[in-house]
Amino acid sequence: MTTAATKAIGSFLLQKGYVLREQLEEIVRTQAERNISFFEASVENGSLSEEQYLSALAEFLDIPYRPKIDIQVNPSILSKVPLSFIKENRLVPICEEENGNCVVAVHDPLNLAPVDDLKMLLGMPVTVMICPLAEIERITTHYFDMQNHSAAQVIMDMDEEEMGLLTTEALEERRDLLDLANEAPIIKLVNVIISQAVKERASDIHIEPYEKELRVRYRIDGVLYQVLTPPRSYHGAIVSRIKIMANLNIAERRLPQDGRIKIMLSGREIDIRVSIVPTAFGERVVMRLLDKGTFLLTLEELGLSTENLNQFARLLECSHGIILMTGPTGSGKTTTQYAALNRLNAKEKNIITVEDPIEYMMDGIAQIQVKPKIDLTFANGLRSILRQDPDIILVGEIRDVETAEMAIQASLTGHLVFSTLHTNDAAGAITRLLNMGIEPFLVSSSVVAVLAQRLVRTICPACKTSYQPEDLEIKNIGIEAERLQSGVLWRGSGCANCVGRGYRGRTGIFELLLVRENIQSLILTNVDSNTIKREAMAKSGMETLREDGAQKAIAGITTVEEVMRVTREDIV
Repeated sequence: MTTAATKAIGSFLLQKGYVLREQLEEIVRTQAERNISFFEASVENGSLSEEQYLSALAEFLDIPYRPKIDIQVNPSILSKVPLSFIKENRLVPICEEENGNCVVAVHDPLNLAPVDDLKMLLGMPVTVMICPLAEIERITTHYFDMQNHSAAQVIMDMDEEEMGLLTTEALEERRDLLDLANEAPIIKLVNVIISQAVKERASDIHIEPYEKELRVRYRIDGVLYQVLTPPRSYHGAIVSRIKIMANLNIAERRLPQDGRIKIMLSGREIDIRVSIVPTAFGERVVMRLLDKGTFLLTLEELGLSTENLNQFARLLECSHGIILMTGPTGSGKTTTQYAALNRLNAKEKNIITVEDPIEYMMDGIAQIQVKPKIDLTFANGLRSILRQDPDIILVGEIRDVETAEMAIQASLTGHLVFSTLHTNDAAGAITRLLNMGIEPFLVSSSVVAVLAQRLVRTICPACKTSYQPEDLEIKNIGIEAERLQSGVLWRGSGCANCVGRGYRGRTGIFELLLVRENIQSLILTNVDSNTIKREAMAKSGMETLREDGAQKAIAGITTVEEVMRVTREDIV
């Protein structure tokens, strides 16, 4: 924006009472110092909201202002303009008017050069309207989704020449794999596989070679679904493309490799952890998708019952001790730990973690990646952490007696320690530590609580229906018929929202064992986990995983089948 335009708009805003003179002077000063636009300076200073500025600008320029784009978008016009041009210049062509003009939504009508370029791209005059940036991005994202066909469609669209090239080169390997992976069809195929996984809320992508087929599967809400079977000959090119994206060695096919990919998709930052291992029929790829916008949850979003949430929140106020999270791989332990650290994260606290791998980078927290090849193990990392004057320590996993001893030592010397163990229930974590060789008095004096958890799929809200359960069904899960609301349970019938699965999203079920005096006494006598569990249920009112799941089934959050799937029969 020119100086003359800035003065003219400033005078108009002042005249119409949108800003005071002092505010206008501050906007102009900020604009000059920061070399930013008049709009950015006014919003940054809090003088004007985006809506106030755009509506005033529309009045000044006598151009229509639309807070929402409710005009039918014409895909054929959109297809004439590169997506990069639309995103970079914050404008989007909408449709053609009866007079032959193209309606264009712009965020900055004073930036005339992109509008002139758009006229040349479209080959028609344009009619400009001013819209909020969020609306332009919404249309842009919709356009992106329209352009992104399914992975199956991408394969079908590859012509015979491309398929022949891929088949010949992939099998005979006459060309460099780098050249092969740079073929546009393969780049598009890999991009669509990833983007389709993100849109379907997949947590993992599996690319699995077998003798006569190549299989692509997504893990959605904890369950694997096969989504694609590309030609077997595409395998080498797909793996090479993924290696290039993850900065891995494309020539190494005999040893496992791990890497990371960072992408932006529809304005969201996606972190992808890549694991490649050699198998009998070629390299197998698993990509873990971490959406930074959804990975970091609060304690309230985890699914803890009111009682468990209150008790767990009180535990976070402890000055020292060990809080353990237990459960199988993929049960949400890391998410719970990060939610706890997020609650505790403050400028007054020194929080250090040692993890394998680091799932999510958190501001204000020092995170250490375990590297066994250079002897940076959990135990050695923890030993070094203690010299860093920490208040709170997170140890990714207690895998051996040395790490367990270091964690206990840290807790006994005034540190709050979080860690995980792989056990079936909360009481099992106590006996696991004892079986490792840790002295009972050390376990009883250091461990303050154990939180066991599982993830269950939640019923799709769009197709949620009630039904009359059979007596055997509620008996198996331990529910008395009197506890059912109106004598019914709930399940999903399947719809477009959940792709016919009946489930959409996941929540946690939990079992919180508080190590109080009665439990400490049992630990000192080296009893088995079932005895500890019975005592916690009888004296402390601990709810088991099955019971917490049953309550969520009664409330219509999940189904009995889901709870039965992730919990074993309680032995008490």
